[in-house]
Amino acid sequence: MMEDSPYESSEPLDLPHVSTHGDEEPESFEPESPNFTTEPMSSLVPASVTRNFHRFLRCVQGKRPFQNKSKSKNPTQTLGMKSREWKDAMREEMSALEKNKTWEIVERLKGKNIADCKWIFTLKYKADESLERHKARLVAKGYIQTYGVDYQETFAPVAKMNTVRILLSLATHYNWAWFERFAKVMKEFGYKQSQGDHTLFIKHLASRRVTALLVYVDDIIVTGNDEREKHELKQRLATKFEIKELGKLKYFLSIEVTYSTQGIFISQQKCVTDLLAEIGKIGCKPVSTPMDPNHKLGEAKEEPMVDKRMYQRLVGRLIYLAHTRPGIAYAVSVISQFMHDPREPHFQAAYRVLHYLKGNIGKGILFKKSNTLALEAYTDADYAGSLVDRRSTTGYCTFLGGNLVTWRSKKQNLIARLSVELEFRTIAQGLCELLWLKIILDDLRIKWDGPMKLCCDNKSTINIAYNPIQHDMTKHSEIDRHFIKEKLEEGVVCMSYVPS
Repeated sequence: MMEDSPYESSEPLDLPHVSTHGDEEPESFEPESPNFTTEPMSSLVPASVTRNFHRFLRCVQGKRPFQNKSKSKNPTQTLGMKSREWKDAMREEMSALEKNKTWEIVERLKGKNIADCKWIFTLKYKADESLERHKARLVAKGYIQTYGVDYQETFAPVAKMNTVRILLSLATHYNWAWFERFAKVMKEFGYKQSQGDHTLFIKHLASRRVTALLVYVDDIIVTGNDEREKHELKQRLATKFEIKELGKLKYFLSIEVTYSTQGIFISQQKCVTDLLAEIGKIGCKPVSTPMDPNHKLGEAKEEPMVDKRMYQRLVGRLIYLAHTRPGIAYAVSVISQFMHDPREPHFQAAYRVLHYLKGNIGKGILFKKSNTLALEAYTDADYAGSLVDRRSTTGYCTFLGGNLVTWRSKKQNLIARLSVELEFRTIAQGLCELLWLKIILDDLRIKWDGPMKLCCDNKSTINIAYNPIQHDMTKHSEIDRHFIKEKLEEGVVCMSYVPS
């Protein structure tokens, strides 16, 4: 299931990466057995062995040395409030909060917990790891309040990473220009909210001009083919909100965006390098696959326990890296199943993913311009693959104009009695993803080449989907079968066989 994807490409750019070995892949992988403790992840290897080497390696590459994360997040522990840079950052934050009328003075209500405030100081770095600015945030201590008593609902707009990749693919196809905005508050100006993603705002004008905004909390991306509208939008935002112009999109949510004659390339090279350095794996031996194909993970109750928080933190970092690395999607899906009770084999499996990433740090996803804009999905399933409960794992990946935009690998909640039942469930999931992509494109008024194409490696499932005759073997998946059959009859989608 998606152990190594050819769609992770590093061809468009010659991206340098940290490596202390040659290009040859080792023949075997020998997992380490560290002494798991409750200490920071960086202490899993002797500091005396790695610290000086890491500093030397960073210096010869012309990069800043790695800093202690806890110290860099709160520099006032050592600098206090005497630094001019931090005072300026605090003034900027207060000015923005007052300009945006973030609060209003009211009478204190009896029986209500008053949330205190605190300052959060962060050093913001660019993609090349040079210092960008000092950032100060004034935040409320919301954790001292009680839900239902002191507040009701909270909401922050968070864009789907799938939508980000879709817009990147469309921007490449139509040669749209990209800009990034940093905003405190975002309010649409005559823009329609997409039904497929409520953080996507779209505005259509005459002559097929379109402008799209994508919001992720206080980060805003703007793209489209209407340069005048984008310029006017910037001016309107500046009159009502505090914004910071960041120019051409290069770095968004720790995702590096680069441009070449072939298209747009996204990767997380810095995140991978930082994670390897933090855990002490920057000099580890690369492996060719993220998981051992000859070994399946179980609960391993007889194996030693490991630090639960450390394991969860590592897997969480890997989940975010999977946004640009579909090749690790299946491996991350497997190791995330043991977050509640991780054992040593699970930690070693997570480490193997790091060894795989070490061998191809610069890989990512390339969005190329194509002659057609077709929607395609490929589905597959691992029947009864779990050693714990014999549940199956399903997966799909979708392409827009030949560019990989969404993918998923997920263990099923229900046990499938027959492989054909599982295939119907998998195809239905892939079809739902295609229909969601169709909603996004329809909102953008993008013409795509239909019908949508759905591919799987099971001929029996395809034949039954097209055949209206009742089959005993499909009684447990009638809803999925009729859903697929309905879309086939409507001509929205067509199915084809691909060998596995």
